[in-house]
Amino acid sequence: MNPKYNDSDVSTELQVVSQIIFGEPASKANSRRVAHYGGMSRLIKSAKALSYSDVFRQQCKTLPALMTGDLRITLHIYYASRRPDLDESLILDLLQGYVYANDRQVKERHCYWGLDPENPRAEITVEKIDEVAPKKKPRQANRTGQSST
Repeated sequence: MNPKYNDSDVSTELQVVSQIIFGEPASKANSRRVAHYGGMSRLIKSAKALSYSDVFRQQCKTLPALMTGDLRITLHIYYASRRPDLDESLILDLLQGYVYANDRQVKERHCYWGLDPENPRAEITVEKIDEVAPKKKPRQANRTGQSST
């Protein structure tokens, strides 16, 4: 192979990660309860959301290096009954610090609701994607020092 025609690049960054987390995730939208601290009312996670958070953290594998850049996530969430709403937001929050630094990196989501009374779980795939909104390049100054248009 002629190296002057080879413009390929090798990436050492992780491109795709898949995990299965067993247990039924709580809906973040419906998982708040009122608690009173020091004479003030606050909304905190429900017992189910706190329990799932603990179960999630025990099972989730931490990557040696967190994924960077823009990401796509595909979730197949299997619930124990038909009652729960499809809600991936708690899972997205819980993946922070394990798979990526911040859930704002997720630019594309594919979520699917499933029923499995015997084995509720979340099947999670996170993939690196091309940058969704590339940063604009700064204008180049011409010889006179003025920026070109």
